[in-house]
Amino acid sequence: MSEKRNMAASAENKDKLVIYQIFTRLFGNKNTTNTFYGTRDENGVGKFTDITPTALAALKEFGVSHVWYTGVIEHATMTDYSEFGIKRDNPQVVKGRAGSPYAIKDYYDIDPDLAVDVDKRMEEFEALVQRTHDADLKVIIDFIPNHVARQYASDKKPAGVRDFGEGDKTSVVFDQQNNFYYLPNQEFHSPEGIRSPVPTPEPYREYPAKVTGNDVFNARPTINDWYETIKLNYGVDYLNGHAKRFDPLPSTWLKMRDILLFWTQKGVDGFRCDMAEMVPVEFWGWVIPEIEEVNPDIVFIAEIYNPDEYHNYIKTGKFTYLYDKVGLYNTLRPLIEGHGTAEDISRVWQRESGDISEHMLRFLENHDEQRIASAFFAKDAFAALPGMTLSATLHTGPIMIYFGQEVGVNPTKPEGFQGDDGRTTIFDYWGVEEFQKWMNGGKFDGEQLDSSQRMLRQYYQDLNHFVVQNEAIYAGQFYDLQYANIDGQSPDYDKTRTYAYLRYTPNQRFICVYNFDKTRTIHTRIKIPSHALIDSMGIDSQKEINFEEVFPTTEFKAKLSGHDLINKGFPVILPPVSHKIIQITYQP
Repeated sequence: MSEKRNMAASAENKDKLVIYQIFTRLFGNKNTTNTFYGTRDENGVGKFTDITPTALAALKEFGVSHVWYTGVIEHATMTDYSEFGIKRDNPQVVKGRAGSPYAIKDYYDIDPDLAVDVDKRMEEFEALVQRTHDADLKVIIDFIPNHVARQYASDKKPAGVRDFGEGDKTSVVFDQQNNFYYLPNQEFHSPEGIRSPVPTPEPYREYPAKVTGNDVFNARPTINDWYETIKLNYGVDYLNGHAKRFDPLPSTWLKMRDILLFWTQKGVDGFRCDMAEMVPVEFWGWVIPEIEEVNPDIVFIAEIYNPDEYHNYIKTGKFTYLYDKVGLYNTLRPLIEGHGTAEDISRVWQRESGDISEHMLRFLENHDEQRIASAFFAKDAFAALPGMTLSATLHTGPIMIYFGQEVGVNPTKPEGFQGDDGRTTIFDYWGVEEFQKWMNGGKFDGEQLDSSQRMLRQYYQDLNHFVVQNEAIYAGQFYDLQYANIDGQSPDYDKTRTYAYLRYTPNQRFICVYNFDKTRTIHTRIKIPSHALIDSMGIDSQKEINFEEVFPTTEFKAKLSGHDLINKGFPVILPPVSHKIIQITYQP
């Protein structure tokens, strides 16, 4: 029976992180112009100062523990900041008016868009960190280790720091101490078909061409490549069997360590590491302990999409958490859309083998994914609530909410470079209409939201508080109930649309049950096997057991003997797209 259940030893995890991702450039923007490819002055831009104590207090009340400020570090842009001593970027190697926050232009500087006084942009960021801490929230920022903007040049690096590429041997493709990979005797060519809203003053020149960020060893990347970025060299010789040259330590390792230390010393509490699996795991296993020497509580989150590498990046790479996009997100999305099968949820935790489930960061939206309410996803923000609740309660690991998810943001037209794709732009200036209603001109009280949006946001708030206030969720163990109820063992239990599991500690016990069917009300019974009842949860099967729904409502109550629970199960009615978290209590 052991292979049918996951007994992950997660009771030591007492910190159920609730991460709120803010796309900083958009968060505080009150401008409603929203012109296609609009300039900063036309469409407006959010500032650090828009993230006020009032805004942070509202997030704290919402149940947030960590705020991920996306797009903090200076990146390439089409906006001209040359009057402040910032070199202009060639539009041929910039995506969107505002530019991608993942094309870093200076690792030691702040994106000037985010400052009221550009000359004091670092001071304004430091003040934001202090405000966030004063609100009893922690700060996460992006760390982009794999690539930089094509015109990277740091004018804010500390004294004595050598810039990336400074001193590189450009006559060879690979050298262990080079920061970049080169294509000797070849000139870089921008992709065909680039449509820029800004006239190009002169062609972009790069000679010799450097290798493009998504491992493109070609001087002519396509428009679908990360053509605006350059791949960083961590001592992996890609063209010679991915040979690893790590002794002595490559220059890039040391420079990246110093950058992480720089931001840690600014008070940053954690890093979301972009495309972490494109950087050798050995680097992470070396650098994370180095940063932990300065802040033992630092959090490192890896964006990673290869499940075969999950254990490696936790065990060897020493990451705190990993994205669970390929696992749970990819399983729940089809269910939310009305297809797929709930059977795949069991396969997710089985693949994780139980020992890393507490390290998985669950989410249904982020800056890369399509909005739930959009025509490209569920078309209804409420359709995701069972999936979001399962994401938050399946195991002890953190959950993440993308700003505006809680009020049903629904992009319906192209903003610029990104086009009309159901996502909120990360490349252009824009005002997010639904979120602006919650912001309410800086009051952050939601007074402009309609009743449906208020109901949605209240649900997310209740869920956030539920998962951090109940030890069975934030520190309990997990037991999959599917095998005890499928294949005719429980009447009308549809294994493709129904899912059930236990979360429990010695002090608290929950049954979580879901119906993902969009049209059918499911009348069924939920059995708990004797092993789970007696051995795992320590309940005497001769006792009378009480069942009471505790989330999201308190409509369901029942009593049943332990014997009947094992053999017959307790009755439950699940309307379409619904779920129940039911507390089990008994008198010992």
